[in-house]
Amino acid sequence: MAPPAAGDYRKALDLARDGHWDESHELVQQLSDAMACRIHAYLHRVEGDTGNAGYWYRRAGVAAFAGSQDEELQALYEALESG
Repeated sequence: MAPPAAGDYRKALDLARDGHWDESHELVQQLSDAMACRIHAYLHRVEGDTGNAGYWYRRAGVAAFAGSQDEELQALYEALESG
């Protein structure tokens, strides 16, 4: 599969931000790179499934986010901006 465009990540984050968890999850679960795994972890954290979130943080190669969900969402947007 070709690397996803930043637009795919942004769309997944926008959907999550707007309360469309299922649609966001559907989009991100089709992707397998580190950024997609970070977003996937965030989504499972929002869902309340910390075990599954932990799995996706490990797949992304990052520690579980220590701040609030809102702070994590902002950090994910910032990571997109910084490339």
